[in-house]
Amino acid sequence: MIKKATFLTSNSDFRNCPDPTKPEFAFIGRSNVGKSSLINMLANNKNLAKTSGKPGKTQLINHFDAEGKWWIVDLPGYGFAQVSKSIKADWEKMIKGYLTSRPNLKATFVLIDSRLDPQKRDLDFILWCAQNGVPIVLVFTKADKLSVSKVKGNVNKFLAASQVIFEEPPLYFVTSSTTAVGREELVGFMEEVAEEFDPEN
Repeated sequence: MIKKATFLTSNSDFRNCPDPTKPEFAFIGRSNVGKSSLINMLANNKNLAKTSGKPGKTQLINHFDAEGKWWIVDLPGYGFAQVSKSIKADWEKMIKGYLTSRPNLKATFVLIDSRLDPQKRDLDFILWCAQNGVPIVLVFTKADKLSVSKVKGNVNKFLAASQVIFEEPPLYFVTSSTTAVGREELVGFMEEVAEEFDPEN
């Protein structure tokens, strides 16, 4: 489990990110999906990533060091942030440049709100990832807001909608930043993948 996670650096240009000497795991999702809260829950540090009631708080590529072994990367959300078109275009260029250029990126966790039916923005994004060879894992958030059966139903709806993109459904986790559901499983996955990291390959 993560006992200590600390802020490392922020960048507006993926080319200035740390040298790819450690495995890293990126988190991204629509602007109100609960990304920062999930990162804080996983790191067991409620003040690590900045949270806000206003969508679009994350505007940079933020690296956090986990146990000195691997990096958590908080990316700007996509969707509802109240910013200009030019800024959104800059964010898109920054995010896509990062996702396609980091050889040490072991998984991109795409956060999906478990309370909702499949959203076009989410499906469009995972389609882009598939087309560009970006490794993704789905993370369904806010599972405490609905009954277990309703969450399962919404997860199955999303997996069914993604069948037009993937031959096999992506790996996924169901989580809640409020109750810590999924924390052990998700961190365990990252630890397992990080152990296999070879900076030479």
